[in-house]
Amino acid sequence: MIRKYAIYKGLQKPLIFKGFKGKFIYWGIGFLLTGLILGALTMSLVNMWLGAVVLVGAVTGGLLYTATRQKGGLHAKSRSMTIFILHHYGPKNIV
Repeated sequence: MIRKYAIYKGLQKPLIFKGFKGKFIYWGIGFLLTGLILGALTMSLVNMWLGAVVLVGAVTGGLLYTATRQKGGLHAKSRSMTIFILHHYGPKNIV
């Protein structure tokens, strides 16, 4: 007699929260906390309005940076546009 168990299909998929996937969730949280800390320090040390501008700028800039980096994929891959000629025993030449 064979037993059937329900299989969760999303096991190998990255976690998604508010459009951010996998490691970029942590990047977003990091930029959010960094912006809050920088804004609070600027508000307390310099000026309230300048601190608000720093807070909004840092959070918005960090989240936009995270969103643009996410478009490249979860793994950072270098995409070289040059042609490599590999010799069997010599150094490689870049054309």
